[in-house]
Amino acid sequence: MSPVGINTTPLLVELSAQELRHRLAEALAIYVEAMDYPKGTEFHRAPMWTEHTHRPGWRAVAAILPGDDPRSSEGTMVGIAYGYRGAPHQWWHQQVREGMHRSGADERRIHEVLGDYFELTELHVARAAQGHRTGEAMLRRLLEDRPESHVLLSTPEVGDEDNRAWRLYRRLGFTDVMRHFTFTGDNRPFAVLGRLLPLPTEATENAHSPSR
Repeated sequence: MSPVGINTTPLLVELSAQELRHRLAEALAIYVEAMDYPKGTEFHRAPMWTEHTHRPGWRAVAAILPGDDPRSSEGTMVGIAYGYRGAPHQWWHQQVREGMHRSGADERRIHEVLGDYFELTELHVARAAQGHRTGEAMLRRLLEDRPESHVLLSTPEVGDEDNRAWRLYRRLGFTDVMRHFTFTGDNRPFAVLGRLLPLPTEATENAHSPSR
Protein backbone atom coordinates (compact mmCIF):
# COMPACT_ATOMS: atom_id res chain seq x y z
CA MET A 1 0.00 0.00 0.00
CA SER A 2 1.28 3.46 -0.84
CA PRO A 3 2.28 5.64 2.12
CA VAL A 4 -0.02 8.53 2.99
CA GLY A 5 0.98 12.05 3.95
CA ILE A 6 4.61 11.90 2.82
CA ASN A 7 6.59 14.86 4.15
CA THR A 8 10.10 13.38 4.01
CA THR A 9 12.32 13.76 0.95
CA PRO A 10 12.96 10.28 -0.45
CA LEU A 11 16.48 8.93 -0.65
CA LEU A 12 17.66 7.95 -4.14
CA VAL A 13 19.24 4.50 -4.17
CA GLU A 14 20.79 2.70 -7.13
CA LEU A 15 19.60 -0.90 -6.92
CA SER A 16 21.54 -3.96 -7.97
CA ALA A 17 19.70 -6.61 -9.97
CA GLN A 18 19.54 -8.76 -6.85
CA GLU A 19 18.10 -5.91 -4.79
CA LEU A 20 15.37 -5.18 -7.33
CA ARG A 21 14.42 -8.85 -7.52
CA HIS A 22 14.24 -8.87 -3.71
CA ARG A 23 11.91 -5.84 -3.71
CA LEU A 24 10.03 -6.65 -6.89
CA ALA A 25 6.60 -6.81 -5.22
CA GLU A 26 6.99 -3.23 -3.92
CA ALA A 27 8.20 -1.93 -7.27
CA LEU A 28 5.41 -3.64 -9.21
CA ALA A 29 2.75 -2.31 -6.84
CA ILE A 30 3.92 1.23 -7.64
CA TYR A 31 3.92 0.42 -11.35
CA VAL A 32 0.39 -1.04 -11.39
CA GLU A 33 -0.99 1.95 -9.48
CA ALA A 34 0.81 4.52 -11.65
CA MET A 35 -0.23 2.89 -14.93
CA ASP A 36 -3.78 2.23 -13.69
CA TYR A 37 -3.53 -1.43 -14.63
CA PRO A 38 -5.91 -3.98 -13.05
CA LYS A 39 -4.82 -5.82 -9.94
CA GLY A 40 -3.05 -9.00 -10.90
CA THR A 41 -1.04 -7.38 -13.69
CA GLU A 42 1.99 -7.54 -11.42
CA PHE A 43 2.01 -11.35 -11.57
CA HIS A 44 2.30 -11.25 -15.36
CA ARG A 45 4.96 -8.53 -15.36
CA ALA A 46 7.22 -9.99 -12.67
CA PRO A 47 9.00 -12.50 -14.97
CA MET A 48 9.59 -9.78 -17.58
CA TRP A 49 11.06 -7.32 -15.07
CA THR A 50 13.28 -10.10 -13.74
CA GLU A 51 14.48 -10.95 -17.24
CA HIS A 52 15.25 -7.29 -17.91
CA THR A 53 17.79 -7.26 -15.05
CA HIS A 54 20.04 -9.50 -17.15
CA ARG A 55 20.17 -7.16 -20.17
CA PRO A 56 23.35 -5.25 -21.06
CA GLY A 57 23.50 -1.77 -19.59
CA TRP A 58 20.66 -2.39 -17.10
CA ARG A 59 20.39 0.15 -14.30
CA ALA A 60 17.73 0.84 -11.67
CA VAL A 61 17.11 3.69 -9.25
CA ALA A 62 14.58 3.65 -6.42
CA ALA A 63 13.16 6.43 -4.24
CA ILE A 64 13.11 5.23 -0.63
CA LEU A 65 11.61 6.80 2.46
CA PRO A 66 14.37 6.05 4.97
CA GLY A 67 13.68 4.16 8.16
CA ASP A 68 15.62 4.51 11.40
CA ASP A 69 18.94 4.37 9.54
CA PRO A 70 18.93 7.06 6.81
CA ARG A 71 21.84 5.32 5.06
CA SER A 72 19.87 2.12 4.59
CA SER A 73 17.89 1.24 1.46
CA GLU A 74 15.44 -0.84 3.48
CA GLY A 75 12.82 1.88 4.00
CA THR A 76 9.55 2.21 2.09
CA MET A 77 9.88 2.33 -1.70
CA VAL A 78 7.89 5.20 -3.25
CA GLY A 79 9.45 5.33 -6.72
CA ILE A 80 11.14 3.05 -9.23
CA ALA A 81 12.96 3.69 -12.50
CA TYR A 82 15.00 1.37 -14.67
CA GLY A 83 16.22 0.83 -18.19
CA TYR A 84 18.94 -0.75 -20.31
CA ARG A 85 20.68 -0.50 -23.65
CA GLY A 86 18.29 -1.01 -26.56
CA ALA A 87 18.99 -3.79 -29.06
CA PRO A 88 17.33 -5.17 -32.23
CA HIS A 89 16.26 -8.50 -30.68
CA GLN A 90 14.19 -6.79 -27.95
CA TRP A 91 10.40 -6.68 -28.17
CA TRP A 92 10.10 -2.91 -27.58
CA HIS A 93 12.73 -2.18 -30.22
CA GLN A 94 10.92 -4.37 -32.74
CA GLN A 95 7.56 -2.78 -31.98
CA VAL A 96 8.91 0.76 -32.41
CA ARG A 97 10.79 -0.18 -35.58
CA GLU A 98 7.63 -1.64 -37.12
CA GLY A 99 5.59 1.37 -36.04
CA MET A 100 8.08 3.80 -37.53
CA HIS A 101 8.18 1.80 -40.74
CA ARG A 102 4.37 1.83 -41.00
CA SER A 103 4.30 5.56 -40.34
CA GLY A 104 6.55 6.17 -43.35
CA ALA A 105 9.99 6.62 -41.76
CA ASP A 106 12.84 5.55 -44.01
CA GLU A 107 15.71 3.28 -42.95
CA ARG A 108 18.05 6.20 -42.36
CA ARG A 109 15.62 7.74 -39.87
CA ILE A 110 14.92 4.41 -38.20
CA HIS A 111 18.65 3.75 -37.75
CA GLU A 112 19.13 7.29 -36.45
CA VAL A 113 16.53 6.64 -33.74
CA LEU A 114 17.19 2.99 -32.91
CA GLY A 115 20.91 2.64 -33.61
CA ASP A 116 22.28 3.68 -30.20
CA TYR A 117 19.89 4.37 -27.34
CA PHE A 118 19.11 3.77 -23.69
CA GLU A 119 15.55 2.55 -23.21
CA LEU A 120 13.88 4.21 -20.23
CA THR A 121 11.69 1.20 -19.57
CA GLU A 122 9.92 2.24 -16.37
CA LEU A 123 9.63 5.46 -14.34
CA HIS A 124 6.93 5.54 -11.68
CA VAL A 125 6.25 7.39 -8.43
CA ALA A 126 3.59 6.36 -5.91
CA ARG A 127 0.67 8.79 -6.00
CA ALA A 128 1.16 9.78 -2.37
CA ALA A 129 4.76 10.79 -3.13
CA GLN A 130 4.11 12.80 -6.29
CA GLY A 131 4.54 16.54 -6.60
CA HIS A 132 8.08 16.74 -5.15
CA ARG A 133 10.12 16.24 -8.36
CA THR A 134 11.00 12.72 -7.28
CA GLY A 135 10.46 11.43 -10.81
CA GLU A 136 12.85 14.02 -12.22
CA ALA A 137 15.48 13.20 -9.60
CA MET A 138 15.26 9.48 -10.39
CA LEU A 139 15.43 10.12 -14.13
CA ARG A 140 18.49 12.35 -13.81
CA ARG A 141 20.24 9.78 -11.62
CA LEU A 142 19.36 6.94 -13.99
CA LEU A 143 20.76 8.77 -17.02
CA GLU A 144 24.01 9.92 -15.44
CA ASP A 145 27.12 8.98 -17.46
CA ARG A 146 25.27 6.78 -19.94
CA PRO A 147 27.40 5.78 -22.96
CA GLU A 148 24.46 5.83 -25.41
CA SER A 149 23.88 8.82 -27.67
CA HIS A 150 20.24 9.28 -26.68
CA VAL A 151 17.36 7.98 -24.59
CA LEU A 152 13.95 6.72 -25.71
CA LEU A 153 10.75 6.01 -23.80
CA SER A 154 7.06 5.34 -24.33
CA THR A 155 4.27 6.90 -22.30
CA PRO A 156 0.47 6.72 -22.59
CA GLU A 157 -1.15 9.49 -24.61
CA VAL A 158 -3.02 12.03 -22.47
CA GLY A 159 -5.28 14.86 -23.62
CA ASP A 160 -3.28 18.08 -23.99
CA GLU A 161 -0.28 16.21 -22.55
CA ASP A 162 -1.72 17.18 -19.18
CA ASN A 163 -0.19 14.98 -16.52
CA ARG A 164 2.98 14.90 -14.43
CA ALA A 165 4.82 12.46 -16.68
CA TRP A 166 4.27 14.53 -19.82
CA ARG A 167 5.22 17.76 -18.10
CA LEU A 168 8.42 16.14 -16.83
CA TYR A 169 9.44 14.80 -20.23
CA ARG A 170 8.72 18.06 -22.02
CA ARG A 171 10.55 20.06 -19.35
CA LEU A 172 13.62 17.89 -19.89
CA GLY A 173 13.54 18.31 -23.65
CA PHE A 174 12.02 15.04 -24.88
CA THR A 175 10.54 15.36 -28.36
CA ASP A 176 8.20 13.23 -30.45
CA VAL A 177 9.46 10.14 -32.25
CA MET A 178 6.04 8.59 -32.84
CA ARG A 179 2.54 9.45 -31.59
CA HIS A 180 -0.65 7.46 -31.01
CA PHE A 181 1.07 4.11 -31.38
CA THR A 182 -0.57 0.93 -30.05
CA PHE A 183 1.76 -1.71 -28.66
CA THR A 184 0.79 -5.36 -28.96
CA GLY A 185 -1.05 -6.37 -25.78
CA ASP A 186 -2.18 -2.89 -24.73
CA ASN A 187 -5.04 -1.13 -26.52
CA ARG A 188 -4.17 2.34 -25.24
CA PRO A 189 -2.34 4.74 -27.58
CA PHE A 190 1.23 5.57 -26.59
CA ALA A 191 3.74 8.21 -27.59
CA VAL A 192 7.39 7.35 -28.17
CA LEU A 193 9.64 10.22 -27.09
CA GLY A 194 13.37 10.77 -27.13
CA ARG A 195 16.21 13.20 -26.57
CA LEU A 196 19.98 13.38 -26.88
CA LEU A 197 22.25 12.46 -23.98
CA PRO A 198 23.61 13.70 -21.72
CA LEU A 199 20.85 15.65 -20.03
CA PRO A 200 21.80 19.24 -19.23
CA THR A 201 22.46 19.81 -15.56
CA GLU A 202 19.87 21.62 -13.48
CA ALA A 203 22.28 24.54 -13.10
CA THR A 204 22.64 24.83 -16.89
CA GLU A 205 18.87 24.68 -17.37
CA ASN A 206 18.27 27.34 -14.75
CA ALA A 207 20.88 29.61 -16.33
CA HIS A 208 19.03 29.46 -19.66
CA SER A 209 15.51 29.76 -18.23
CA PRO A 210 13.71 33.10 -18.61
CA SER A 211 13.49 35.19 -15.45
CA ARG A 212 10.28 34.85 -13.50
